[in-house]
Amino acid sequence: QVQLVESGGGLVQTGGSLRLSCAASGSIFKINAMGWYRQAPGKQRELVAVFTGALSTNYADSVKGRFTISRDNAKNTVYLQMNSLKPEDTAVYYCNAHVTTRGSSGAYWGQGTQVTVSS
Repeated sequence: QVQLVESGGGLVQTGGSLRLSCAASGSIFKINAMGWYRQAPGKQRELVAVFTGALSTNYADSVKGRFTISRDNAKNTVYLQMNSLKPEDTAVYYCNAHVTTRGSSGAYWGQGTQVTVSS
C-alpha cells in the first residue's frame, strides 16, 4: 500500500507564493510518475505539473513561468513552488503518483490541500 501526504496549502494574497510538498511512503519499488493536479469548485480536476520521467516534466499552460515542480528522490517527495499566484489558482491541490510496488502498479492520490488566493 502507498500513502501520499500533502502539506503547504493555505490562504495567500494575489501575487504571493506558496510551496506544496507531497511525500510518498509505503511499499514502493519505483515511482514512475508523480505530480500535482487541482480541482476548483464546479470544475473538473486538471493537471498542474508532473514529472513524467526522471527528468521530464509537463506543466499546464496556465501555470508555466509561475509554478515550478521539483523532487527529492531520496525522500520520495515532490514539491510545487507557486509564485505570482492569482485568484484563479484557488483550488484543492492533489498529489498523484504512479507507483510500482512489489506486486503491481497503480495510481495513488493524496487527500488534497486547499489553496486560496484572495484578490
